[in-house]
Amino acid sequence: MVHELRYDNTNSYLISCDEGYLMFDTGWAGTFSRMCGALGKLQIKLSEVKYLLISHFHPDHMGLAGELMEQGVTVLVMESQMSHMHDADSIFARDKKLTYIPIADARIQQLTFEESRNFLRNIGIDGYILSTPGHSDDSISLLLDSGDIFVGDLYPLYELEAHDEPDVQESWKRILECKPNRVFYGHAKTAVLEKCLTKNKVGEDNLGQVTDQGDGNTQSDQGDGDECGMSVNPELHRLVKKIMGYIDKGMHVDKIVVKLKTDKVFVEDVCRMYLTHPNVSVQGILDRIEIKGK
Repeated sequence: MVHELRYDNTNSYLISCDEGYLMFDTGWAGTFSRMCGALGKLQIKLSEVKYLLISHFHPDHMGLAGELMEQGVTVLVMESQMSHMHDADSIFARDKKLTYIPIADARIQQLTFEESRNFLRNIGIDGYILSTPGHSDDSISLLLDSGDIFVGDLYPLYELEAHDEPDVQESWKRILECKPNRVFYGHAKTAVLEKCLTKNKVGEDNLGQVTDQGDGNTQSDQGDGDECGMSVNPELHRLVKKIMGYIDKGMHVDKIVVKLKTDKVFVEDVCRMYLTHPNVSVQGILDRIEIKGK
């Protein structure tokens, strides 16, 4: 059983295990009370969350790891992530008013990818953990034998043609070889992969057609956008820049909507594009949103 836990700008997930739940990703530091509220709505106690697996150690995916450790949650860190555990510490340190507890290195449980299947089996989960760099060097994905996969910020399949990075292509090739059914993203809506064979850039005879359950659109991308020649709207530029600034401060989408008195879907789109595309420009975000609407 998979529960989606939405209390911040990052999607977190709870996967049932023998003793309770394994959580995949957390939100920004300072969102602990909102996370507890989201658990309460699902009638799940915090004490039932036994493990935390982090897709990558960017601040919007690991912000509550230290606080969860203090509540008895075991933080799982893969071998490729060990040198990245504290990448976000300096970012959170800039905000003196923010409650942030760094990860206690001595209390983590380190895992190798080779032993991940046995570990997961021992806690009642059939699946394994795979290194899937592309968005970041420490990015990992959780692949369940049921066909559910959790990929964090790995660039979505509907953007694959726009990304020529070898790491991204190779990561998706390895995932698609497992014939997944559903993809759980860090910032996009859950997608269902239709079982049709296509020949695409990630390899021969893979599952390639994606139906997004959230808005029903198959999406595509065409690069960062500044060079695409699309019309420039100064007001939209200023709005997107403000939204990006609030996201950098860890502000929730709902608060941004109220503060700027603007459309929630637009803010959600900006948030998703900004958080999943490092160094993307304002115009790049606007171009992606325009392409999505076509």
